[in-house]
Amino acid sequence: MNLDDPEDVPDQGKSLPTVAWRRIQTAVTCCRSTGLLARLASHAGLLLFVVSGLMLCKAAQSEGKPFLLAAVSGVPDASALVADSLPPRVGGEIADVLFPAVVPHTTIPRRYRIDPITYTVQAGDNVSRIAEQFGVSVETILWNNGRLEDNPDYLSLGDVLTILPVSGVYHTVVKGDTLESIAAQYKVEASAIASYEGNYLQEPYTVNVGQKLIVPGGRKPYTVRHVVAWSGAVPEGAKRGTGVFGWPISGFISQRYYDYHPAIDIAAPKGTPVKAADSGYVAVVGRSDTGYGLYVLIDHGNGFQSLYAHLSVIYVEVGQSVGKGQTIGLCGSTGKSTGPHLHFEIKLNGVRRNPLIYLK
Repeated sequence: MNLDDPEDVPDQGKSLPTVAWRRIQTAVTCCRSTGLLARLASHAGLLLFVVSGLMLCKAAQSEGKPFLLAAVSGVPDASALVADSLPPRVGGEIADVLFPAVVPHTTIPRRYRIDPITYTVQAGDNVSRIAEQFGVSVETILWNNGRLEDNPDYLSLGDVLTILPVSGVYHTVVKGDTLESIAAQYKVEASAIASYEGNYLQEPYTVNVGQKLIVPGGRKPYTVRHVVAWSGAVPEGAKRGTGVFGWPISGFISQRYYDYHPAIDIAAPKGTPVKAADSGYVAVVGRSDTGYGLYVLIDHGNGFQSLYAHLSVIYVEVGQSVGKGQTIGLCGSTGKSTGPHLHFEIKLNGVRRNPLIYLK
């Protein structure tokens, strides 16, 4: 200590703020002379940079976004720190870190419409697929397209169908109709018809003969259809069915069973073997260009019958006894068909039943 230098005079008799300030000045002077302050600032800055980078990485990954953090130039240890902090699912070298890429996926919403449109039947179409494509019920397609209501297999290539914007009925006003009577006919509220914007109705809500109205949610009553069971003589020695049916063809179900389609359609390549689902005898071998095409009806002798339609080739004859699993023909697209498939029905005492109940 130099007592002649006022800077080295002891702090006795001086105020506390003065003493503190002198000591800070002394510390700064010491740091400047030794380079300690620069090193502390450098280390603190590096630490802050690394911590900030790690936080940004974590935030970006939690949001599912890619984030690239370059190695700090001149600080080789920073690369190791960043690499150690990455999750196990991230691979690659730190110089070109690989992160999960964002794969864009665009979902195109169904366009809102209020008016009916038309659709031309294409190869491979059936009523179920068309209904799914346009987001309406199968019955909506059938009720509003003439003969399809009688049999969905009347669908043919090039047919032009009316497609409603919503599930329901497209009603043509006849003499004597009122909004209330139309609503009662299809079991909906009159307000549902009046308020539907595609009907363009205004109070006092009068309707005119020939006017077409969309009945949202409306339903036509279903009329149960019966078929006439085969009544021919049972051939001598004919095999009798077991009541347990096997799949008649390998493929996939392209159209399900429902009220207006009391069968299942099984799509398969043309020429795929079609087999008897159960033992019995061939009751009918026929052809219908307006419906089934080439078809075979097998009577199983126990109240059950099975029908195989749209065949390209038939291998059996009327009166022939067949065993379960025996090939009776080949898959085709004859009759009213938009592509190769087997139309398969099971009848019990003359009434069509859902084949899926009996197939094993």
